[in-house]
Amino acid sequence: MRKNTLNQILQGDSLKLFQDIPDNSVDVTFADPPFNLKKKYNSYRDSLEFQQYLDWCEKWISEMVRVTKPSGSIFVHNIPRWLTYYVSFLNKFSDFKHWISWDAPTAPMGKTLQPSHYGILFYAKNAKNNKFYEIRYPHKRCRRCGYLLKDYGGKKDMLHPFGPLTSDVWTDIHRVRHNKYRDNHPCQLPIHLLERIILMSSDEGDIVLDPFVGTGTTAIAAKRLGRKYIGFDIDENYVSITQQKLEQEDSSSRIGNIWLSFFMKEPITIRNTDWEELSKNFVIPQDMKKIDYVKIRTDKKIIIPENGEKKDLPLFKNIELNNTVSETDLCPDCLSD
Repeated sequence: MRKNTLNQILQGDSLKLFQDIPDNSVDVTFADPPFNLKKKYNSYRDSLEFQQYLDWCEKWISEMVRVTKPSGSIFVHNIPRWLTYYVSFLNKFSDFKHWISWDAPTAPMGKTLQPSHYGILFYAKNAKNNKFYEIRYPHKRCRRCGYLLKDYGGKKDMLHPFGPLTSDVWTDIHRVRHNKYRDNHPCQLPIHLLERIILMSSDEGDIVLDPFVGTGTTAIAAKRLGRKYIGFDIDENYVSITQQKLEQEDSSSRIGNIWLSFFMKEPITIRNTDWEELSKNFVIPQDMKKIDYVKIRTDKKIIIPENGEKKDLPLFKNIELNNTVSETDLCPDCLSD
């Protein structure tokens, strides 16, 4: 691997830039390519003929697989229509692991079911050697009264304090909707979506490559989590935006030596293998039945990057909580259930 490609965002055609990346040299490849839906990119015509688009996709997918290490992972994000074709390409060179369904509703398109998810194909370069970590996300709670939304019956004392293991359906990560959080790009993904992917498929110092990096979501997620990154984009303006954003980012999205993902100052993705160490920093009820209405929290301070600014984040300590609650504390919605 040439040193001048690591931790760099390179401007140019991805198929040409791939030529500088050696075989079996990248730990994670992730692509969110143009969808061929006539979206308004600055330097790319998103309206190729059907077969022309598929031929082009097969080329960059083959390059992604080529540069990925035998222990590495390949992720491709798109609408289901194109993913059905991508599967046939990837099956030639790699091993299928999951079709992740990311719950992200879009506008009705007429004479069809309303599109309600994007797909993320997850392939291993070699399934036997693949690096993979189980990950957890927080329990879903009522936003009004704080109770668990799912009824676990008499098994609440068996729940994991942080939250369940993630399945292949992701409903807890939402699209970037508000303009104040969006760049001038038609397909901007939330950073914590990429952080989840990176956490479950790589370690500190591993290399993450995105051949359509856009305004930098993948590279920013990698840098926050202490990984190296390589990004390609054909648009000079997008490359400039990404470089400016990366200059403001730190590799500090962690508690102690444990890397994890935050959103709105709250931890939202952790690796299961890290829980034993992380749990030392959390406020956890000793009576686990209280998890029904007691959300684990923090009582110390750390600093994480957020939009280029450093802010305090509360941390956690293991103490018993004596909260008491009655049915009258439930909100009307929960009582009706």
